[in-house]
Amino acid sequence: MDRPQITVLGVGNLLYRDEGVGIKAAQVLEQRYRFPDNVVVVDGGVLGVHLMGVIAQADYLIVIDAVCNNGRPGDLHRLEGKQIPSRMLAKNSLHQVDLLEALTMCEAIDSRPETVIIGVEPEDMQTFGLDLTETVSGKIDDLVAMVLAELERLGAKVQKRPKPLGRVDIGLPT
Repeated sequence: MDRPQITVLGVGNLLYRDEGVGIKAAQVLEQRYRFPDNVVVVDGGVLGVHLMGVIAQADYLIVIDAVCNNGRPGDLHRLEGKQIPSRMLAKNSLHQVDLLEALTMCEAIDSRPETVIIGVEPEDMQTFGLDLTETVSGKIDDLVAMVLAELERLGAKVQKRPKPLGRVDIGLPT
């Protein structure tokens, strides 16, 4: 039996502080872990509907993003099924509306994957800046753990990468 294709999709806009949390969490996943060949981690940025090809190839889709869900900044969310459209539209973010449109188009051609959105309630998505707020930055490890739990639920065996060695001073003159 073939293993299901699993796509982990980090989305958002790195230029607006917490809006980029999905991409940054996906980067952390790639830096820290090795994935089996049926799992792909994708930086979807703000591509939205242009990700239809990537989405349609997946049996399971795990989206990582900032999620406005009427909570406090830093609250973690796991959305699936009917929870997804209302939360995406509530955010009024173009990339999320486009992503919802891509999912709808995949459904129309009978290629919509089972989808889960893992997210964190943002603190600031209006200020131009490349850094996450301290509140949201402090939740990256929790987001990563939630994605790893989803992958485990789907039977994907993820391996932790060895920590890179720091620079070793062996006493040679420079």
